Amino acid sequence: MDVPFRASRPPEGAARPATPGIRAFAHPEPPRQRARIHPVFLPFLGCPGRCVYCAQPAATGTAPATLAEHLHALEAALEAAERSGAAPMELGFYGGTFTALPEPWPRRFLAVAARHRASGLVTRVRCSTRPDAVSPALLARLGGPEGLDMVELGVQTFHGPALAASGRGYGPEAAHAACRAVADAGLALGVQLLPGLPGHDPAHLVPDVRAALEHRPEAVRLYPCVVLRGTALAGALARGEYAPWPLEATVGALADALLALWARGVPAIRTGLAPEAGLGEHILAGPWHPALGQLARSLALFRFVRSQVRAMAAPPAALVAPRRWRSDVTGHRGALRPRYAALGLTLAFEDRADFLLA
Repeated sequence: MDVPFRASRPPEGAARPATPGIRAFAHPEPPRQRARIHPVFLPFLGCPGRCVYCAQPAATGTAPATLAEHLHALEAALEAAERSGAAPMELGFYGGTFTALPEPWPRRFLAVAARHRASGLVTRVRCSTRPDAVSPALLARLGGPEGLDMVELGVQTFHGPALAASGRGYGPEAAHAACRAVADAGLALGVQLLPGLPGHDPAHLVPDVRAALEHRPEAVRLYPCVVLRGTALAGALARGEYAPWPLEATVGALADALLALWARGVPAIRTGLAPEAGLGEHILAGPWHPALGQLARSLALFRFVRSQVRAMAAPPAALVAPRRWRSDVTGHRGALRPRYAALGLTLAFEDRADFLLA
């Protein structure tokens, strides 16, 4: 039960005096711009092979099509957006290996985006690709004012044994080199991590995050590995050669990963697969949950609050939280309320900017 908190305090926004037994702090998650992104999914296109975990049509809800069909659909969508006076948007090319598309297709897609930059509809263009599908020369051709602004690298992990066991075809050195190449090209870097691959344990995730942070990414995505029907991983599961991470262990590892990212001011712009229509029927096993992001974010916040409590000279009796963070404090369906109670904290929620322990 939430208990009203009535301690006196200065007006919101005013400097707070250092008061024994009281600790104020902001939410540890860094603020980020919530850009409107128009995704263009190119399932399997440009990919040198099919990864053991990959079932793009199921994961993205997009049926396979030719490059010409995808280009036509993009042109039609942007023209319709122009006519309707839609708000400015970013374009994101996902689902395949954009930088490995056969020439001249990358430049054809970027040319369409460039035409709509002039009107202000398209503000930025990003793509996802593999670490072994970028080079300084290629990035120089595809970047620039009329090309890519950001490259998200599907590194998946920097852990060498897991890369080898998953047949990714490159090692940690190539992953680091690709991150450096994106930064050297003057492009924003995104890093996509896929914890739970064969040979990858929960203890490997925070080191993966720290390896990514060496390259100062703009953002990171965390996609815990699930077993999708029709993949090589599904066969390994059936043969007893692969076991996915349990949900509880996954949430704990993700929470630690989020704290490591937040401490460096880097947002996780996605945690877990998006719940596309029909996705559930393709999932055979693994730590999928429709609220996985909230589960991890709430646990990360709890662990951060716990660290603040332990740093105080005297144990506080209450946590007063901004009302807008209520669901993150209490957790999915209130699951974290008992854990705050175990810390000796009652919970109160107010229209305020910061958190208060008192």
